Formats: sequence, C-alpha cells, structure tokens
Amino acid sequence: MKQLLLLLWMLLSFVVAVQAQHEHNMPAKDTSRPQHQMKGDSGHMPRMADMPMDIPMSHAFSLQLPMNRNGSGTGWLPDASPMYGYMLHSKKWMYMVHGNIFLRYTYQDIGHKGSRGDSRLDAPNWMMLMAQRKVGSKGLFHYNVMISLDRLTEGGAGYPLLFQSGESWKNKPLVDRQHPHDLFSELSVSYSYAFSKKVDAFIYFGYPGEPAIGSVAFMHRPSALSNPDAPISHHWNDGTHITFGVATLGIRLDKFKLEGSVFTGREPDENRYNFDRMKFDSWSGRLSYSPSENWALQVSHGYIKSPEMLHPEEDINRTTASAIFSAPLQHDNRINITALWGLNKAADHPGENAVLVEGAVRLKRTELYTRYEWVQKSTEELDLDLVKYGERTIFPVHALTTGISYDLLDIAKTRLAVGGQFGVFFNDRSLYDLYGKQPLAAEIYLRLYPGLMKMNQKHWRANTQ
Repeated sequence: MKQLLLLLWMLLSFVVAVQAQHEHNMPAKDTSRPQHQMKGDSGHMPRMADMPMDIPMSHAFSLQLPMNRNGSGTGWLPDASPMYGYMLHSKKWMYMVHGNIFLRYTYQDIGHKGSRGDSRLDAPNWMMLMAQRKVGSKGLFHYNVMISLDRLTEGGAGYPLLFQSGESWKNKPLVDRQHPHDLFSELSVSYSYAFSKKVDAFIYFGYPGEPAIGSVAFMHRPSALSNPDAPISHHWNDGTHITFGVATLGIRLDKFKLEGSVFTGREPDENRYNFDRMKFDSWSGRLSYSPSENWALQVSHGYIKSPEMLHPEEDINRTTASAIFSAPLQHDNRINITALWGLNKAADHPGENAVLVEGAVRLKRTELYTRYEWVQKSTEELDLDLVKYGERTIFPVHALTTGISYDLLDIAKTRLAVGGQFGVFFNDRSLYDLYGKQPLAAEIYLRLYPGLMKMNQKHWRANTQ
C-alpha cells in the first residue's frame, strides 16, 4: 500500500510541475496577426517556436502529418485520434508529456470457480516524454523516453489476469498473470526527411524500442486507454513493443507507408531494471495505409528468434492485420474502435490465432468501453500437464469485458476518473477443472491521466500547405 501511495504522490507532483512549466512558457497570443497569415510572408512553414499553442508538434516521422497520427513505435493511428497530454515549448524544441496510471482492485475468478484466479490491489502505470526539433527546412529529429513503475507496483510476477500468458518469473512461465513492464520501456531516437509533401523517409533506433510489426500497442490505442488490463492476445499482436535493440527504415508515399525492422527477438528478461543484450537476430516488415483521417490500416509479418527464455529453441513467425477507426461526435464526444488479427506459427506446431475487437465511446465526462477476444492457447502457453491435456492441443478462449469510466475532476488539464469493469471468459470444457465454467472477473479503479489536447485538422492542414 505504501508503494501505491508513493507512486500516486509522485505522479501528482509530476503533473503539477509540468503544468506550471507549461503556463510559464506559454507566449502571449498575438491577436494583431490574422490566422491566414500564419505561413509567413514568404508562404513557408513557420518555425516551430513561432507556432501558436493550439497547433501541436508535427508527426514524429513527418513534418507533413499531424501529431495525432503518432502511435507506438513507428505505428500509425488515425489523424482524428484524440491525444491526451501536456505540451511544452522552447525556442527550438517541442515536447509532449503523457501517461496513464490506475489505482485499482482486481478480482479474477469471482466465486473461486477454479484454482487459477487471484485478486489484488495494484497500480498499472506508464509515463512518456516525446521531444522533437526541425533540422534545416526538411529534416526532423525526434526522441522518446517511456518509463513504467510496474515492477514496484505489480511485483515481479505482475498482476492477475485469467488466461494471460507470456514471459516468466523465477524461471517459471507467467500464466494467468500479466507481466510487469520494464522501467525503461522505450529510449528511441529518429530522423526523418521530407522529399516532398507526399514523400518522407525516416530511420528509427530504440534501445529499447518497438519494431514494425503489429498494430499500435494496446496502451497507446484510444480504444483501450480506459481499460487497465492488457489483452490476453497481447503476444499475438503487440508483444514486441519493448524490444532491446531495434532499427527501422521506412518511407511514406502519400497515404501509404512501408517499413522494415531488424531487432532482438528475445523478450525482456526478468530483471526489469537492466538493459538486455542486443542481438538483431529477427526481422519484420509492415505496410500501413491511411485512406482518410478516420482510418489507420496495417498488415505485417515478422520472424522472431527465440522470444521465450524458457523455450530458447522455439522461433515464431508472426503475421498480423489491424484496422483502427476514430471519429469525433457532436459536443466533443468521440468514438474509437480497433479490430485486429494475429497468428503465431512455430515449426512443427499448429498455428495459433487471435482476434480482438474493442471500442470506446466518450460522452462528455463518461466513457463506455468494451473488448472481445478469441485466442487459441496451447498446452504450452497455459502451462498444462502434457500427458493429461496433450502436447499439441489448442484451447479456444473467448473473453468479453465491458466497463464504464467517469471523470470526477478536471483540474490544470489533468483528469481524475473513477471506473469499473466486468469480464466473463468462455473456455473449453476440458479446462473446467482448472478455471471453472465461464469464470468471471471484476475490478474498480481510479485513473489519473492528462486532459485532451484539442486540434483542428483543417487548421493543421492549412498551415502545412
């Protein structure tokens, strides 16, 4: 409990300091110059330091795209995606700070129908700093710093989550628990160059970072921001979002983006404070498409060398496809939806599929959200007895979660919300002795997060032409 209170106090202090710095750096609005003159007498883009405070930084890898398209790593969100954070400005640099922290109680397997559930009070969390500056008239330098105190608030074994699998603790597989994230979840730098309004090229390096495979990671998807739990399909789609050693080259051709990565296949080890060895033994490629400001689509494939520490001989071929939709509604309301599919295939093993559909509707202070997943979990994934359940058996698992969140406070561009969610799992009959029939889960939480950064897309595009 002391650790949770300390974490909450630290984040509150951080938010207050950021807001004070923001107000200190905010320039007085120049009302003598009409908006249509923002491009300057020469017609060129204004310097970042001269841009008004209601125009955020550009996209991390393109001076021609809005910041709202930033996802995780080099992934794309729709241009209409909401952005929650704090903006900071200096003469040459632009910064954004954002994050998410939940103080919650979760109860997995209500009524103890099985033997694999658990309950606890904890605080899943992450915080991120993004910074960038122009290099000449067409270049852009950018860096990300992302940290998580999960190791302090969740312990080494992470938090309880039925049917979750992936990584290990004390040389045993983590099953029915979500692993904690590393203290340094991203330390990355990038450089992009604009050849024209429709063509950009970029290079990205992270230690750790995220390779070009899968959709935008769950903790950065607008459709998942109010849900404290990781998807149980996490390691079928975005499980590589913390990779110790990744280099990516990419090119944008108007609405399309093609990128390729080389990276370390092994997942982070059990020491959440260190920097794992870089190997660059894996690769991936991804094609993204943004047909309009409301959609972001991607397909990707990658070869992942020995991802699991406990199964070093096993390599994975992962294929994914996803669609993310975002649209503003009347009166500052909005809707966000994500649909994705992932396939893991190891040699001499049947392929394991996962499907996820999640959505969130914001109605003023209230957000309603849901997530449905269908995941094929193997005997190995669930750490089951090979003799009893079979070495190559695949178990389909369905999970449905529905929740509601309400903003209690909105002070200094910081929001405090209260929420709760209820989940039900539909599992194979052969697993009833371990999980029971249709086990249930519930949780209640307080959520602390930055306020919404408003941005007019037409205003952005008018000032980048």
